Amino acid sequence: MVSVDEGRLRIEAQLSAAVGDSVSINGCCLTVVDGDRLTLAFDAVPETLRRTTLGRLEAGTGVNLEPALRAGEPLGGHYVQGHVDGVGRIRSIEPEGDGSRAWIDAPEEVLRYCVEKGSVAVDGVSLTVAGLDEKGFEVALVPHTLAVTTLASLEAGREVNLEADVLAKYVERAAGLRSLHDDGG
Repeated sequence: MVSVDEGRLRIEAQLSAAVGDSVSINGCCLTVVDGDRLTLAFDAVPETLRRTTLGRLEAGTGVNLEPALRAGEPLGGHYVQGHVDGVGRIRSIEPEGDGSRAWIDAPEEVLRYCVEKGSVAVDGVSLTVAGLDEKGFEVALVPHTLAVTTLASLEAGREVNLEADVLAKYVERAAGLRSLHDDGG
C-alpha cells in the first residue's frame, strides 16, 4: 500500500492493469482510475469504506491484489466475486506443521453460508472452511498461501474482509429461503 487519501487508494503493484479494469484489493473489487507501471489508483466510495476494512488501511500496509478473471482463462479454486459480505475478526491463529490454522469470528450474514469443506474468502483469498462453531469458522493455511498472500501476518484481533460462497447465496434465494426485503446479502 502506498497511500490512502479521502477514498483514493494508491497501491504499489507490479500488475498489468489499465484504467477501467477491475482489481480485487483485500477481497474488495475496485476499478482502476489511474496508474503507471509502478502504482495503481482506485476510488473507494463511502459505502465501500464503511462496509470493508479498506478505510482502516494505513500507509505501508500490504494488501492482496488479484485481477478479474478474463473469459477463456482456466478457472481454478472457488468462485470469488470481490463483493465483501462482512468484516470478521481473527479469534486465534496457531502454527500447524509448515502452515497454520486460524479461527475467524464472522457476522451472521457470512456465517449462515459457511459449511465445513465449503469455501469462503478472507481478505480476497479463497479458502476452505475446516471447522465451524456458533461464532465463526476455522481455515487451514497452507505454506504456499502464507508465502504469496498477506495472511502470514494475521494476528488475533485483526479485522478481515469476508466473502461468503456466492453459490450458497443463489441456492438460498432460489429456494425462497430469504425474502426480497432481507438486507443480509
